[in-house]
Amino acid sequence: MQLELANLKLLYSLDFARNDLEMKNLKYKATVVLALMVLSVLYTSCFKEEPLNAECDIEKAWVHVNDLEASFYNANDTLINVLSNEDKIVFAMRDDADVTAFAPQFTITPGATITPASGSVHDFSDGPVTYTVTSQDGKWSRKYLVSCNRMARYTTSEIDYDFEHFELDKDYHKFYVWHNVLPDGSLGDDWATGNYGFYIANSNSAPNEYPTFVLENGYDGHGVQFITRDTGPTGRRLGKPIAAGNLFLGKFNIISALMQPLKATEFGIPFTQKPVRLSGYYQYSPSAPFTDKDFNVHPERIDAGDIYSVLYINHDRNGNPLVLYGDNVLSSENIVAVARVSNVNETNGEWVKFDVEFEYKKEINPDMLANRGYNLTIVFSSSIDGATFEGAIGSSLKVDCVKLTCETKE
Repeated sequence: MQLELANLKLLYSLDFARNDLEMKNLKYKATVVLALMVLSVLYTSCFKEEPLNAECDIEKAWVHVNDLEASFYNANDTLINVLSNEDKIVFAMRDDADVTAFAPQFTITPGATITPASGSVHDFSDGPVTYTVTSQDGKWSRKYLVSCNRMARYTTSEIDYDFEHFELDKDYHKFYVWHNVLPDGSLGDDWATGNYGFYIANSNSAPNEYPTFVLENGYDGHGVQFITRDTGPTGRRLGKPIAAGNLFLGKFNIISALMQPLKATEFGIPFTQKPVRLSGYYQYSPSAPFTDKDFNVHPERIDAGDIYSVLYINHDRNGNPLVLYGDNVLSSENIVAVARVSNVNETNGEWVKFDVEFEYKKEINPDMLANRGYNLTIVFSSSIDGATFEGAIGSSLKVDCVKLTCETKE
């Protein structure tokens, strides 16, 4: 009897051990399965599809024509690099160019689509053609007006800039933009300012609180007012403590404004005359204290304004197009001539006439001039060193009735 009980206990112990081992195996298997499930989820997440692109921009526009000289003054005019804040694309063409069957082509953001199709033929003689770019995800679209501006060459010896044509910008409705009058009487978009850059740090400012705004009582009618502004905490964090008021012939590249501010100002427009004089009227009132780019005060320095014009070759030795920027507009080897007003200092509230001649560093090439191989810019700034963020907050420059005198073509 005792032997049987012992055998039963032994069998029970063996059975219990076997069951315990099976339970442990089940737990181990469950752990392995769970781990595999987690790894599967992580593995799958690594291979999720990238989100579709939401951008819908035209980056470049160009055209190929069989007879270049019959349509364009300059080969550079067949290619346009489109800035992100632009929605008008204008091909500058000869005044007798045939634009009834014109087929511009476009580089757009990856994955986006464009309607009408890039390279399709259209009649541009009745005005601009609207192109719509739709983002890859289909949620966004943007319209561009593409036009062919058939330009006659200037025949007048003087070009007047009276600053009477202005409006609030079309993108933000926050600050003023100015238009120049083209030879045919229409309005162009050749004037640019740094107001776009100021908007980044001070988007809530009123139009008259920007560095460049409308002067209601100029020398004759409206003029332009420039004031060096404090960019506030955001500007100081970005290393740009001040913003000088400015206006120039050219373009302002808002993309470069944050990372390469001296590359944001793209100076110059194609020009087909030989400029000889720059004249007009200004008032200037310097403020204090003068600060450097680190916002350190320099009591020994007094702010001054700047007014100048530059004519330069708009391509390199290989024929590639180029523009001058804030870091080389007065120093580039491509400069042909400069007219600069010296000592734009305190005028005690009086209008002062300026009249300066262009000093030529190189001879003009008539064929190059006729074929738009030169760019011209005119620049105004409330702080002469404003491009490097040095000056005095509150320094004020007023400008009106500017005239560019050129040699009359025979």
